[in-house]
Amino acid sequence: MDNNKKTEEFYIKLKAQLQDTALWPTEYLYKFIVVSEDAKIEKIKSLFNHLGAVIQTKPSKNGKYTSVSVNVKMKNPDAVISKYKEVAEKVEGVISL
Repeated sequence: MDNNKKTEEFYIKLKAQLQDTALWPTEYLYKFIVVSEDAKIEKIKSLFNHLGAVIQTKPSKNGKYTSVSVNVKMKNPDAVISKYKEVAEKVEGVISL
């Protein structure tokens, strides 16, 4: 199975879970892992800048990677998934958790 198909199946499953487990709009916690490069961390921050998000970063033990947690109010599951896709498209090498 190719990655695009796996990715789409993941998002379909995620949307169903989000619809079943939350009342929308709701607070949603995104978690990303990136190589500890200021440009990548700032890019993630900028993608949530206008949404009133609370953003926390934490470097890994050896400092090679940084965890970026973004707590933000989202209007529906489609908005959550759209933001995941935007981050994946604009930040090279990002891992979404």
